[in-house]
Amino acid sequence: MRSRMRLFFDLFKLRIGFAIGLTAFAGALAVPGGAVDGWQVALLVACVIAASASAGAFNQYVERDLDARMGRTRKRAFVTGELTHGPFWLAVIGLMLALSVCAAALAVNPVAAVFVFLGAFFYGVVYTVLLKRRTWMNIVIGGLAGSFAVLAGATGVAPGEIGPVAASLAWVLFLWTPPHFWSLAIAFHDDYRAAGVPMLPVVVGDARAARAVLAGTVVLVVSSLLPLAFGLGPIYAVGAVSGGLLFLRAAARLAAEPSRATAMGSFHASLAQLSLLLTGVIADAAWRG
Repeated sequence: MRSRMRLFFDLFKLRIGFAIGLTAFAGALAVPGGAVDGWQVALLVACVIAASASAGAFNQYVERDLDARMGRTRKRAFVTGELTHGPFWLAVIGLMLALSVCAAALAVNPVAAVFVFLGAFFYGVVYTVLLKRRTWMNIVIGGLAGSFAVLAGATGVAPGEIGPVAASLAWVLFLWTPPHFWSLAIAFHDDYRAAGVPMLPVVVGDARAARAVLAGTVVLVVSSLLPLAFGLGPIYAVGAVSGGLLFLRAAARLAAEPSRATAMGSFHASLAQLSLLLTGVIADAAWRG
């Protein structure tokens, strides 16, 4: 049972899915005066998680050949043969996405459903199929997937417009993805080089990629203060500033001494930064009632 649960968790990348769901929840709470019931918000978050899970499984389905060449991923189920690479799983993945989008459209509104779809589409098709094997810009453009989760949550409670708070948070999520993922790519430089994937460290080297991580982190942290100009309060500020300082310190260490250890430190700091920022959004909304 434990191995089956682990297989399910890894196949659908639920660690990422739950983070994306939290992002959608924060987007919903950040909109003042939302006019939907709590069950609709909960269902929308579940739809975002399920759509993200379908994209994560599709990513593994498509990248079986790449995963086989990387130490970090060579034990994934489509590589080992634990799951059969064939039309059955494509049907399961497609059905998951279709049900998620339809449920969001029917129970919440069609605008939110479009953003649920776009989040999965950008990760599964734009990033995985079109960009990952071709350009170091893959994760920059593919990072829009996280932004769409914010917009799904925001339009779920206020379908008429995308307000400045939601737009600024979506911008922050867009900026977060490159330094987050490039940190991981530095740590697993050899894996990506062996697989022939043009991640930034493979293209320009670890030192220049580390400097790009630091520059991106600076822009991210400054941009994370934008929502304060549009109504978020001091509780959000505490989360954004504390998380930003953690990420900046780790990124500066990485730029000063690029190594696997400092790269993983930057990667984990990016997760802490996002968690603190999203917690700040949610706690700020709860404080304002």
